[in-house]
Amino acid sequence: MEATKPNILQVRDLHVQVRTTEGFSTLVQGINFGMKKGEILGLVGESGSGKTVTSMSILQLFDQKNMKIEGSITLQGRELNGLQTKEMREIRGKEIAFIMQNPMNAFTPVFTIGHQFVETIKSHTSLTKKQAKELAIDVMKSVNLPDPNRLLRKYPFQLSGGMLQRVMIAMAACLRPSVIIADEPTTALDLHNQLLVLQLLDKVRSEYGTSILLISHDLAVISEMADDVIVMQHGRIVEAANVFELFDHPKHECTKQLLNTRPTFNMEQQTITLMV
Repeated sequence: MEATKPNILQVRDLHVQVRTTEGFSTLVQGINFGMKKGEILGLVGESGSGKTVTSMSILQLFDQKNMKIEGSITLQGRELNGLQTKEMREIRGKEIAFIMQNPMNAFTPVFTIGHQFVETIKSHTSLTKKQAKELAIDVMKSVNLPDPNRLLRKYPFQLSGGMLQRVMIAMAACLRPSVIIADEPTTALDLHNQLLVLQLLDKVRSEYGTSILLISHDLAVISEMADDVIVMQHGRIVEAANVFELFDHPKHECTKQLLNTRPTFNMEQQTITLMV
């Protein structure tokens, strides 16, 4: 029998505290989970439950002076917790990518999409500017973004929120990272663009084998995408299960409440036309 494959991302006993005027206050505690290659893991919970704190800890984006992060976070066996800023900068984007809720925050408004896409690629590879642009165009074509040459000449404010989010996903996927963390990637979008973004994330997972940590308060999104689900409340994991088990037989009261208030949509029943 084939041995169980190791987790691509493993979080063990994560405990995060923030410095306050009265000492340290706990934000999340006792967080444990792992992700296999090509898995979509849903991380859900109400606002303030600790979802974003968990993702920011994985990415090591907190100010070390005011935050205390204890526990182990390994990416393909390499410990991330405690790495120097320069080391983490080399890992972010190349080995672990981040897709944020508001795509406009991910782009500098005074530079074109193409400039920022090419510079992102060049910062992690030895490709020339021409080669980096060719890679950017190839990736955009592979994820069904229309007319990549035209898109690369645009400035961020010239694109809709949905299109900008899809460009950001293409940027995240271009170096084929092991893990993509998507933090509420559809919250600011209408239903049509939500479906486009979710279909694009699923395409990246299926074609590149990328593992995706999909963070959302929306269980309708999770039900369509995730293989397994973690539910957080008050900085702790209160339930973890296969997506079918969680939806059919929720155990924790928090999960039941989230399920009772969720909207529904079906990706397979929608006909989507890709447009700018």
